[in-house]
Amino acid sequence: MLPDWPAGTVAFLATAGDDGPHAIPVSTARRTGPRTVVFALSPARGSLARLRADPRCALCVVAADEAMTLRGRAREVGDAAGVVAIELEVEAVDDHRTPAFAIEAGVRWHWVDEEAERRDAQVRAALGELSG
Repeated sequence: MLPDWPAGTVAFLATAGDDGPHAIPVSTARRTGPRTVVFALSPARGSLARLRADPRCALCVVAADEAMTLRGRAREVGDAAGVVAIELEVEAVDDHRTPAFAIEAGVRWHWVDEEAERRDAQVRAALGELSG
């Protein structure tokens, strides 16, 4: 079963393409079930095109007391306020926690543009509606 992590946690989506692996930060990833995560991508993202060609991907989540890579297959599940909602069906979880260190926090960030912050809230609300 997947743990929860705070809303807005920056996760890193890794996809593969003909020119090699790519990783991008995503801030909308949220757990929606014991083995599912949903997040949003812009229709113009190269990562979306790579997922359409090959749905295998990995999502690395690092937050307070959590460090994991979720591996599985992604699929489009709808529109989320003008961006594409993606569901990751998690097939394997690599737990990176160890007694040798403690994760105190993930990436710390905030919106500096009010319009971007408003859009982010709309996307999160739409993802919540799609995931029930």
